[in-house]
Amino acid sequence: MISEKDLKCLIEKVMTEYAKENSNLNDMSSASPKIEDNIDDSDIKDITAKPIQEIFYVPNPENKEEYMKLKAKTPARVGVWRAGCRYTTETMLRFRADHAVAMDAVFNDVPEDFPAELGLFSVKTKCKDKDEYLTRPDLGRVFDEENINIIKEKCKKNPKVQVYVSDGLSSTAIEANVKNTLPAIMAGLKDYGIDVGTPFFVKYGRVGAMDAISEAVGAELTCVLIGERPGLATGESMSCYMTYKAYPGIPEAKRTVVSNIHKSGTPSSEAGAHIADILKKILENKASGVDLKL
Repeated sequence: MISEKDLKCLIEKVMTEYAKENSNLNDMSSASPKIEDNIDDSDIKDITAKPIQEIFYVPNPENKEEYMKLKAKTPARVGVWRAGCRYTTETMLRFRADHAVAMDAVFNDVPEDFPAELGLFSVKTKCKDKDEYLTRPDLGRVFDEENINIIKEKCKKNPKVQVYVSDGLSSTAIEANVKNTLPAIMAGLKDYGIDVGTPFFVKYGRVGAMDAISEAVGAELTCVLIGERPGLATGESMSCYMTYKAYPGIPEAKRTVVSNIHKSGTPSSEAGAHIADILKKILENKASGVDLKL
């Protein structure tokens, strides 16, 4: 059995050798050439510049022409190929880049001056920040007394249609589409001779916030333009929800929705005209959601 004295000598020897090895590694590190930090971003290829529908990595396909026809009909990741059981490097980088776009759409806020540029006043739900908005959907459907009073003071009372804008789960969608969609809706309703309330902006809003708004202004029909939860296909997709005689607690089945409003889906201006037409039909039928037969 090894004595305590021998054990101490062995430990000292190991530690001495370890110290020498570390010293040699440090010498090698200091002798290595320094890598420049000032890399020009313009030299980096933008792998998102080309639409996913045009990207094709399958080697020696049986029928590339038919494959490309399929890809033209969907933003899904088909024809991306693999390296063994893994994605290829560029396929993985494209996936991560598109995921980053979706993350930015969710976590970024609509710029503070954006609503004012459209002539909209702003209110906020009970969510105090983005984190609470994402973790407490219930607070995104209600307002405190101060914000409800602002809505009541600034909005026209008892309009036929109340239209407003909300960030929802994609600030990017609002910035990309509202400037075209909102004016198209307002112009369409004016042409139909429909009485419209005062449009405004809701920060940290969920779809259900429209029920509290409908109750506050006494609207017959309430309409919200709101950012959709983004996916890997786009971070710019916006939806429009419409509810006839909404009230807090109304079933979700009572809502009519137009979704996928973005440049690769339904164009924003075209969507505005389409929404105005649906709003007119909802008023004529006095029903929305599953009760509305279009």
